[in-house]
Amino acid sequence: MGGSEQAGVSLEERDAGLSRGMSSRQMRMIALGSAIGTGLFLGSAESIGYAGPGVLVAFLIVGMIVYSLMRMLGEMAVANPVSGSFAAYARDYIGPRAGFVTGWNWWYTTIVVGMIELTAMGAFLDLWLPQVPHWVTALVTLVVIVGINAARVSVFAEAEYWLSLIKVIALLAMIALGVVLAFSPGSEAGLHNLVDHGGFFPNGATGVVFSLVAVTFTFGGIMSIGTAAGETEDPSRAIPKAINSVIWRILVFYIGGIGVILLLAPWDAQDTGASPFVRVLQFVGIDGAAHVLNLVILTAVASVCNTMTYSGSRMLRDLAINGQAPRFFAATTAKGLPLRALLFDATLMGTVVLFNYFFEGRVFQVLLAVVVGSELITWAAVNFAHLGFRKRGLSSSFKAPCAPYANYLCAGYFVLVLALMAWLPEYRAGLLALAIWVALLSIAASLRPYHSPHDSTRP
Repeated sequence: MGGSEQAGVSLEERDAGLSRGMSSRQMRMIALGSAIGTGLFLGSAESIGYAGPGVLVAFLIVGMIVYSLMRMLGEMAVANPVSGSFAAYARDYIGPRAGFVTGWNWWYTTIVVGMIELTAMGAFLDLWLPQVPHWVTALVTLVVIVGINAARVSVFAEAEYWLSLIKVIALLAMIALGVVLAFSPGSEAGLHNLVDHGGFFPNGATGVVFSLVAVTFTFGGIMSIGTAAGETEDPSRAIPKAINSVIWRILVFYIGGIGVILLLAPWDAQDTGASPFVRVLQFVGIDGAAHVLNLVILTAVASVCNTMTYSGSRMLRDLAINGQAPRFFAATTAKGLPLRALLFDATLMGTVVLFNYFFEGRVFQVLLAVVVGSELITWAAVNFAHLGFRKRGLSSSFKAPCAPYANYLCAGYFVLVLALMAWLPEYRAGLLALAIWVALLSIAASLRPYHSPHDSTRP
């Protein structure tokens, strides 16, 4: 019925030392805000360019996949609420090497995404502080984020609660304003923009299919909530509530947000080099709309960096607890914080300060490609770990619907995305980077045999 003890490490051993200081209120808002990142604010123009108004169908398709995966993650998290999340489940229900690859992949992803967000902070602050070098803004932001994460987990959760709340309110306000404008008497905006420029599917079904890759990467980071399971009050109630909100997030934030953009302006008038959400504020006619949007995007950047810093330190600790990273990083403080893992991660993220000092404006093209592909590794780990979970006869009170058929459907979708990455020239570098990254992780996993820490004393 409930979660089992796998690989010689019990639930109590895995998360002893951590503090369950995250309230249900905080977790629900963090779950809500995790869907709103720079990918949604800035990256959605590319998917619109592929499919036109038909991109709404693509968002609905990917939304169904994401919801299925989140329900799979939720079922395992209720049965076994550990901070290692999908890496722990891959280790338990697929095998130690799968856990190694999944854990280190997610850890690496959090580091690189954190570095990217620190760099983005400088780029967006250029609007107000063009004279301040990017390395300075990156350093200041890093110090603030590490300070938040070095306090109690409740401090991180409360900070992320308010950052997420700002993002949610801002996006809902933009959607509401867009709807009012679209249906105001005499407005040039409206439903006709969905069909007047080549029809609802101007590029046919092919355009919708091609847009799936860009749409998939818009959902990046939504799984990060899984690593909070080990520090959540009453996880059997908080986790289902947070994950059940995913479907509403998808419908309101993604379908609603992109739908408003398409209502306000012709899809073929979008500028792929700028945020499509700028149009919502421009149509309002408020002077300084760019400044309002810039503040919202800066909030989104800070939120993503904050969450990645938190999630990466918990993943590194989980790897250490399970003998797949140096034992040194398994220690927790009296406050229940994996401080060694946090400071190590912060040091690696801090190298972006040097990169921005020496190579400002030319950072991370290759690393970005790896991050794009690494999302599929996490999704696949959740999918196949859940298959293994069910095959062992395990379940929880929060069952994922339509298993195992939903698992097979998700697996087919992963294959489709990989095929599309090979077909579309702009994604081939990402596919190559993904193949190299998986090969390196697999080699590392085979060179480092798994040792159960069952007989070890906790730091």
